[in-house]
Amino acid sequence: MPASPTTAPLKLGRKRWVLFGALPAAALTFAAPSQADIYKTVGADGVISFTNSPSRSGKLVLRTETSRPPVHMPSDSSPARYGRYDEHIRQAAALYQIPEDLVRAVIQVESDFDPRAVSPANARGLMQLMPETAERMLVTDIFDPRQNIFGGVRYLRVLANLFNGDIELTIAGYNAGEGAVMRYGGIPPFPETQEYVKRVLGQYRANRTAH
Repeated sequence: MPASPTTAPLKLGRKRWVLFGALPAAALTFAAPSQADIYKTVGADGVISFTNSPSRSGKLVLRTETSRPPVHMPSDSSPARYGRYDEHIRQAAALYQIPEDLVRAVIQVESDFDPRAVSPANARGLMQLMPETAERMLVTDIFDPRQNIFGGVRYLRVLANLFNGDIELTIAGYNAGEGAVMRYGGIPPFPETQEYVKRVLGQYRANRTAH
């Protein structure tokens, strides 16, 4: 998907890091979850929209399964897990215009690539989605790796739009929620969130330099 004309480059150094510029607001419009599949449409004005309502012009971009209660399986500690979800990560990163290395960094810090991870706060899966966030992002099976990744990256895109591409605020919002970031006007003064931002940014740097 071509970048938005308003896309700003990712800036490093002493200034705040900036993610890609915001997608049009209509691109992240949520429809009522009448079904699980997600479709992409492009309007006459070039605005991209995502919905779970099929249409003649819509292109299916995410096929999901019918909602069902989660089945708790043993954790995945196999070394192969680190490369097992590469294709899902690439597709989600390209679709929502979030750096692939950042997606990998979030997954690394959140779950260490264990798709069955469950936190004490009940965050679940590779990207540790809370059930309410998963529902907002149209995820019907929170333990399905593809759905979890697409839902988590979609949420990163929502946050990046909300915070004008500021990568630190986007990461902080992923951990503490957008409301906390807005309430404090920056990274919330929570030790967990401040440490989380440092860890994700550190892993992001490591991923970028590993290429």
